[in-house]
Amino acid sequence: MKKPSVKTLQVLFYVIFFSLCITSCKKTENPVKFPKGVFPDSTIILDDLNSQYDDLEITNIDLVIEETDPESYLLFGNIMSIISSNRTYTGEQYDLIQGQLHFNWDQTTGEFIVETGSEQNAFLSKLIDAANTTGDDLGPYRRVSTVDGYEYMILSSVNQSGNMDFYYFKNQPANGSNLPAISGPYPVQLLNTGADDAYLCMDTNMDTVYFSTNIGGNFDIYLKRRPAETNLTTWFNSTYEPSVPVDSINNSSNDKCPMVCRDIMVFASDRPGGIGGYDLYYSKFENGKWNSPVNFGPKINTHYDEYRPVIGSHADFSNHFLVFSSNRPGGKGLYDLYFAGVSIK
Repeated sequence: MKKPSVKTLQVLFYVIFFSLCITSCKKTENPVKFPKGVFPDSTIILDDLNSQYDDLEITNIDLVIEETDPESYLLFGNIMSIISSNRTYTGEQYDLIQGQLHFNWDQTTGEFIVETGSEQNAFLSKLIDAANTTGDDLGPYRRVSTVDGYEYMILSSVNQSGNMDFYYFKNQPANGSNLPAISGPYPVQLLNTGADDAYLCMDTNMDTVYFSTNIGGNFDIYLKRRPAETNLTTWFNSTYEPSVPVDSINNSSNDKCPMVCRDIMVFASDRPGGIGGYDLYYSKFENGKWNSPVNFGPKINTHYDEYRPVIGSHADFSNHFLVFSSNRPGGKGLYDLYFAGVSIK
């Protein structure tokens, strides 16, 4: 067998060398085609959170756990929620229960999935047991205070006179298996009017509260600002003082259930010009005031009632999402919970 010449070996070497160079210079194709998530604007019923009774409200969604999995190219959001429902008493009374909400966005396909479940969180079970009363318990709202470091939950419960009052609970932050002691319920003396007071929320800095009350007849949205040096406990325990109506939003009809996410407020109203009974609206905070409300339109609202909107966001998504209740046909009960993406400009 004839051995290859030195020249032949040199040629083979250069062929192999340049082939490897060309191969190594080729860029690996990036599988990420949709780097930014988008909440779909179609309305999704949250079946596993709903029942044959009224599932009226879900707590605010400020406590979203955001995750990114670089290996699977998925963006995640996990929400441990508290729901106000009358299922426990077969329609007779609203109490708090737990529910889980999970969503993910596939950065390679642009597919969005939202899932629900009934997994039980030990601390939330403890908090719910402390909060439920023998009357209706509505509008749960949870925040971690940047002022004193406590976690707070505020809700509305029926008082001895039969009206709704605000009550609050507080605890050290719950982490993992840690189950801190819970203090409360304490009345929010600063805000309780003697009428029906419900659906409290706070702005991002927790220096302003918004809520609805029917002290003037119909329900309107009011605000009160917290002095910078005062912590929430001291402030809530202060002597009652009249709050300020948000005149740029309120009208002669019922305006209820405000929820604020940075410079956006969402709420429910049965004002004229809507699509159904109660519709969902939004307002943007610009130039020191809330703008005139805008109806979310037929992608959200129906000829029936839409109620207690909660707005949320995710740092890696380009728009916001709503969770709200509606008594539209097609659900399990009278009121059911729904999910939808919204783009607010």
